[in-house]
Parts: sequence; C-alpha cells; structure tokens
Amino acid sequence: MFLDPVVKKEYDNLQPEMAIIRAVISARITKQLTQQALAQKIGTKQSVISRLESGRSNPSVAFLKKLARALDTKLEISLVKM
Repeated sequence: MFLDPVVKKEYDNLQPEMAIIRAVISARITKQLTQQALAQKIGTKQSVISRLESGRSNPSVAFLKKLARALDTKLEISLVKM
C-alpha cells in the first residue's frame, strides 16, 4: 500500500486512533444519533463528540466507557503481540 516506509510507520502508528474513530462514527450512525444527541446521552457537549470523531482529541478510557454505554455497546481493549 505504501512505498515510503516512513509514511507506512506513521500510518500504522495512527491505526488505534482511527479504529476508535471509525467505530464511534459507525455505532452512532447505526443508532441514528446525531453528535448532539449522543453528547446529551453522555452528558457532554456536541463539540466534544466532534473533536473525538475528527481525531482532535485523545479520550480517556473512562470517557470511552461512557461512550460505549451510551451507544449500547461494549468497550474492548486488547494488546496484540507484534
């Protein structure tokens, strides 16, 4: 996919963040929730959801747990041997 090893390394480094973003957006859309509606379920502002979905924030595990509950999903974190 990538010819430049530096670009590939940076892409690989962003994979966990991108996986979270994709999962949140997908779950929110599946539940037919706007960012505003999801924020209200969590007790936060729409801008917090927007920053998360655009990759401009680094959410805590506690926040991700709240998010998972609000989306009727389960948060799973795993470490995989490289």
